[in-house]
Formats: sequence, C-alpha cells, structure tokens
Amino acid sequence: MHFLYIVSLRLFYLALRIAFWFNPKAKAWIQGRRGWKKDLAEKVRGFGGAEVVWFHCASLGEFEQGRPIIEELLERFSQYKIIVSFFSPSGYAIRRNYKKASAVVYLPLDTPSNARFWVETVKPRMAFFIKYEYWFNFLIALKDHSIPVVFASAVFREEHLFFQWYGSWFRSQLESIYWFFVQNESSGKLIGSLGFENVTITGDTRFDRVSATAASVEDFPLVKKFCGDKKVIMGGSTWPEDEAMLIPLIRTGGETIKFILATHDVSPSRIRSLESSLGMPSVRYSNLNEENAERERILIIDTIGILSQLYQYASLAVIGGAFGSGLHNILEAVVFGVPVFFGPKHDKFWEAEALIKKGGAFMVKDADEFEKIALRLFSNVHEFEKTANICFDFIEENRGATYHIIEGADKLLRS
Repeated sequence: MHFLYIVSLRLFYLALRIAFWFNPKAKAWIQGRRGWKKDLAEKVRGFGGAEVVWFHCASLGEFEQGRPIIEELLERFSQYKIIVSFFSPSGYAIRRNYKKASAVVYLPLDTPSNARFWVETVKPRMAFFIKYEYWFNFLIALKDHSIPVVFASAVFREEHLFFQWYGSWFRSQLESIYWFFVQNESSGKLIGSLGFENVTITGDTRFDRVSATAASVEDFPLVKKFCGDKKVIMGGSTWPEDEAMLIPLIRTGGETIKFILATHDVSPSRIRSLESSLGMPSVRYSNLNEENAERERILIIDTIGILSQLYQYASLAVIGGAFGSGLHNILEAVVFGVPVFFGPKHDKFWEAEALIKKGGAFMVKDADEFEKIALRLFSNVHEFEKTANICFDFIEENRGATYHIIEGADKLLRS
C-alpha cells in the first residue's frame, strides 16, 4: 500500500505538471516549490540554532484554526521559532508575511526523500498538523526521528480511509501520532473505535480565532459611512449560486437595506461578472470614497484579507459555498452576533448544524425563502435580537479549545 500511495502522489504531480500550462493554481503550486530545499535550509540557518515548532496547514482555513495555537504557544514559549507550511498556493499567498512565524513556506510533495530532507533540516521539537492533513511519508520521517506529532482541531468522518475495509495501512500510520485533539464527540468516538486512547475532545480553535478577531477589529470609516443607519445584508465568500439568492432582494429591497458583496474569487473577471449580474449601479471597495459612500446601495469587495472584519457592519449574512462544494466559514460573521443564511450543502460542518438547531442560522433553498426570513427578522426587533444573542452565546459556549491543546502540549515543550 505504501508503494501505491507513492505512485498516486507521482500521478498527482504529473497532473499538476500538465495543468501548469493552463491552470493558474497549478502553476503557482509548481513555481512556489522551485528551489525549496535551498530556501528551507537558508531559513533554518537564520534561526541561529533555536528550537523549532512546525505547523502544517492545508490552506487559509486550516491556518486560521492553527493561528490561535501558534500565538498562545509563543506567549508561553517565546524561545521557539515557528515555521508554518502550506500545501495550497492560496493559503501561502495570503499568509506568507505572517509576522508570528519565523518562516512561512510551501510543503514539498510527500515523497520519502523530500520528507527526510525536510525533517533533518528543520529538526522540529514538535509538529502540529491542523484538521486533517495526513501526509504519510512526513509522518514516517517524523516517527523515525522521534519527533512528537499532534493533530489539532482534528475531524474524523466515517467515509475517511481509516475506517474502510481496505484502510489497514492508513490506520497503522496513525500509531505514530502522539495525540489527537479532536473538534467534537463524533470524531472522538470514531478514532476511539480504532483503539486509540490518546484522544481529547477540545472543540474547534476557530471559535478562539474569531473571538480574537472581534476583540481587535479594525475600523473601516468609509464602509461605516456606506452603511449609515441602514440594515445591511452581507454576502461572504459567495459564488454565483449564492448571489442568485440575494439578487432578487437587492433589486426590490428599496432604500432601507444596503448590501455588501464579498465574492470567494476577487479576480477582475469575476468582479465584472457580478456587476453585470446585478443589473444596477454598485461601487467597488477600491473606488469607495467620501462622495459615493452614502449614495450607493451595493458595495462590492474587490480585495482580500478584510472579509472577517467587515462582518462587524452586517445585520444579516449569506455565507457562500453551500450550493456547491461546501460551506465557507460562518463563525467569522456569527462572532459579531450576525444571523447567517446558507444553502443545503452544510452537512460536513457541525457548527452549521448546531446553530440551525439553536435558531441562529438558517438553511434556505432559494431566493424566496431567504427573502421571507430576512424581512421577517428585520420587521420583528424582538426576534432579531433573540437570534443575534443566540449567535453571541454560541461563540462563548465553544471557546477554549486553544487552551486545552496548549495544556496538552505543554509537558512536551518543557521537557
């Protein structure tokens, strides 16, 4: 099975090489890893012999889950250098200048030789893998060098390889993990069913991350002026299917409701497509000024990195992705007491299910259903405030995962 795993990685790399010529993400993946050995060695030499803790994240979402752990760890152990690796070009591009890390790099392809070079060069005191990034040759290399590996905010589902009849080799690789800090009880039961007892249910560090964001949120004066005293509906990380649910209300909502639209893809072509689909005047964030801020009803966010903070101005939010491949982060809005709406494909997101049951989130199938609930909340102050308070309470009830993870890793880092 190990041989087949390596073959599958080689085929994956071959596919990337072919896609290099027509797919921007594949091109970024290849180009970002050119000269990685020299780059990694130079960065580690710059640490001056200090001990290293390694965090690996698939992309931006996993980084945001790992970030509270990184920052709390540095509060306790300032002597360590932090190296953060990404698999995805999008995550790397946005967080490559993250100041708390001494180095932010791409993770190379998971071959035995790459893994050995990485581990022998970095020599991490400890490795954190976030959520479900299982790269088995790296796990083997870490085990061979007696380096403890922790999985943080881990999630397990029945469809994962580990729980299939053909998954014995994959299950055996989990024996090298020092500890599993899992998000929820169902994940704890699943990994426990394989005989693992080194499991702690800590919750999701994203609650700690969004709480930190809300506590130090930046002010955006022009956006604040745009919103004024109007009700504001925000579309966060939206796709065309999500926007189709918003557009009818945008066209009929009158002057009492304003809209902020932040698409998942902020490329010029995507922004132009959104503007065309609206069929009415709007203003881009890059063109927002003192003169047009109050006048316009629709604000389109055409930059990255500010979405999580803009939710502070929303009354309601439509979170994208749940009409397609999967729901984007709802907690960034919920932390500000913003009731959220999304499509039907949210079954892999326990927080969405939980908040629906509590009454702080709404699954809607089409524009008519969304408009009916949104206008009902706007017309009933008591119901709106009750729903907002459910959101606030949901965040508060689920904070604290970071503390439990750091407490669990503490004795390793002090030894």
